[in-house]
Amino acid sequence: MDFQFDYQMFESPLVGFAWQTWSDARGGSFMSAAAAQCEMVITRYRGELTVHLRGPETKASPAPIPEEAEFLGITFKLGTFMPHLPTETLVDGDALLPLTAGERAFWLNGSAWEVPTFDNADVFVRRLERQGLIARDPVVDAALAGRAAGVSPRSLQRRFLRATGLTHGAIAQIERAREAMTLLQRGRSILDVVAQAGYADQPHLTRSLKYYVGHTPAQLAGVK
Repeated sequence: MDFQFDYQMFESPLVGFAWQTWSDARGGSFMSAAAAQCEMVITRYRGELTVHLRGPETKASPAPIPEEAEFLGITFKLGTFMPHLPTETLVDGDALLPLTAGERAFWLNGSAWEVPTFDNADVFVRRLERQGLIARDPVVDAALAGRAAGVSPRSLQRRFLRATGLTHGAIAQIERAREAMTLLQRGRSILDVVAQAGYADQPHLTRSLKYYVGHTPAQLAGVK
């Protein structure tokens, strides 16, 4: 099924944006593409509320869609993490946050937090930042930009994994596949995408997209 999304962008060094969407009465499933970022996802379904912290996804995987559900997501910027919750434990998985009595709030690092809405997500994000519940290690930005991080290679690797849950190489592969997906969906030819995204040839692109996105280049380009 196709989703219609609303987005709210943040002026934050730690959090990128919030999104919301709804499913219709059909439900079904979709292919969830690999992603290097962590996010918080709030779902309302048949009067029940769940709050998950989702970790990085290293490959495409099918995901169920409950019928007539509401979804709110807050997507962290690459490298943002929660110091009290190791990102490595969330890779290809998530953590279900317990709710308080009455389900109007959830527990996070020992404190009760009111469940945010799309309209007040920016306030929620600022509170997370002020309370130090999300952080960003400066060595991540340095490593991603190819700059000297000022630490030993061993320390860099340890801190990078702590913040992202992934290796630098794994993130590069995921980001390249997502860039190729976007280019194809915007109408670029398959051969142009091979060259622009830096793939060796079309079979290389196909293998990458099937693994990280779950679709072939022709499917993403809408080629019959």
